Amino acid sequence: QVQVAESGGGLVQAGGSLSLSCAASGTSFNFVTMAWHRQAPGKQRELVATLTSGGTTNYVDSVKGRFTISRAVAKNTVYLQMNSLKDEDTAVYYCNVIIWPGTGGYWGQGTQVTVSS
Repeated sequence: QVQVAESGGGLVQAGGSLSLSCAASGTSFNFVTMAWHRQAPGKQRELVATLTSGGTTNYVDSVKGRFTISRAVAKNTVYLQMNSLKDEDTAVYYCNVIIWPGTGGYWGQGTQVTVSS
């Protein structure tokens, strides 16, 4: 059973930084894609950043230049470095790990990020 665990959320002032981490365990296979999504109160969940096994990254326009998704040395682990945080970045951040192409992958429980102005 694949398990996904996020960590690193918290409260930060606007303009500050936070780093989130996501680790998938319970599989001997490497990920195809790892992604961060977020859901703010009253809004739909949105895709924030993706990283493929080949190293390709993509970001939603609102975070380009501020957020960086990267692979950790540990297997099936990624980081999301968030800089210059804004009020509108406040959300629960979820990690999605796709092991098998064409599947929805596995989700973590989410970690709260709150940006105060």
